[in-house]
Amino acid sequence: MQMITYIYQLLWGDLFTVPLPNGQTAGISLLVLLLIPAGIFFTVRTRFLPVRLFPEMLRVTVKKRRESEHHAISGLQALIVSTATRVGMGNLVGVVAAISAGGAGAVFWMWLTALLGSSTAFVEATLAQLHKEKDPLYGGYRGGPAYYIHHFVKERRDAKSRRSIIAVLFAVSGLICWCGISQVISNSVSSSFYNAFRIPPIYSTVVLVILSAVIVLRKNATVKVLDVLVPIMAGCYFLITLIIIAKNIPYLPAVFRQIFAEAFGLRQAVAGGFGAVLMNGVKRGLFSNEAGSGSAPCAAAAADADHPASAGLLQAFGVFIDTIVICSCTAMIMLLAPADLLTGLSGMDLLQTAMAHHLGRFGTIFIAATLWLFSFSTFIGILFYARSNVAYLFGDNWLSQTLYKVLALIMLFIGGLAAYTFVWDLGDIGIGLMTVFNMLILIPQSKEALTALKDYEKNRKQ
Repeated sequence: MQMITYIYQLLWGDLFTVPLPNGQTAGISLLVLLLIPAGIFFTVRTRFLPVRLFPEMLRVTVKKRRESEHHAISGLQALIVSTATRVGMGNLVGVVAAISAGGAGAVFWMWLTALLGSSTAFVEATLAQLHKEKDPLYGGYRGGPAYYIHHFVKERRDAKSRRSIIAVLFAVSGLICWCGISQVISNSVSSSFYNAFRIPPIYSTVVLVILSAVIVLRKNATVKVLDVLVPIMAGCYFLITLIIIAKNIPYLPAVFRQIFAEAFGLRQAVAGGFGAVLMNGVKRGLFSNEAGSGSAPCAAAAADADHPASAGLLQAFGVFIDTIVICSCTAMIMLLAPADLLTGLSGMDLLQTAMAHHLGRFGTIFIAATLWLFSFSTFIGILFYARSNVAYLFGDNWLSQTLYKVLALIMLFIGGLAAYTFVWDLGDIGIGLMTVFNMLILIPQSKEALTALKDYEKNRKQ
């Protein structure tokens, strides 16, 4: 436990503090130190891709799917799978935590982090496409950071080994992370259903595990289910938010003034001042959109894209959907509710209270159902990610694939009944280590993705 705590603090805790005006400080964690400068670097190198090529992202998203070989998923389906995992508890509980600790200004820094993260997401997804392999078990393609890291190390060292140490460490970290997330998912679901309906955790957990098992233990059911589930759940959440905004339209200008005023410390919502506002927005933004962690490239690699850069543009758009759209929905739900009503509340209690204010009893039920859908789709999505990592570590066999799925289902069951276990910290450690190992190679290997972008733009002009 002490070792886990130490590693957690090394990754997520403050490595050092930066002095700010008026005697304030901002703590800088290792992950912020890695991801923010890298995001700025990639944004500059791609010539501000998130803004410059946003219309192209929309065009690629709605582009008609071309004919592909059996079991190969389209670029849009890869976007749906990655959105299923990005749009999860971070968009609900994470945004609540960011605003609770850093005030409304944290929302602005989440937006800015998403713009930088879009460039990072483009680079890692494009690399995943460039280094994908045929998948003999599931059909189509597979890949991700473990594969492009392996190829990078092999080319530099001219090694003939079947494994690369950094790639192995990434794959192991991913499997640890996704087991930990499985517990957090079921615990959040059981808690929200108990708050909304007073359903004992054992019942909601058993239903969640059974439904998940029916899908993930079938060979190719994952993408089919997410194709239907993700657009419905994200669309409904967005629609409900628009209804809430329409009901509170006179207060909307004041909310935006509050966001921008507190973002730069002009008005302080918390004792921590500007440092707390900045770092809570940045950290939650990074955690929510997952850009740089190496998760989404596992889906991007599976796509049968007509050009590697088009898969990268789709994943960059996924960051926009996650943070600019869905996280902003949660922020608006909270900030349009009376502040005195939410005083002293935190987590799902705070969000459900805000929704109850806007929509009555239906609001509480809607949040519980939304969290269930977000969490359910996240679990299915992370097991799709795990396929390529399990194959890299243990080879192409159904035994290892099935054993990992069973392990994740066990963790899903335990998490729904346990108030807290150290495996949750392992989930945070896992995604932190994934990010470290991924970023070690992503920056030096990014030239390949930038070359692919130039080729894509050249072809589009022609």
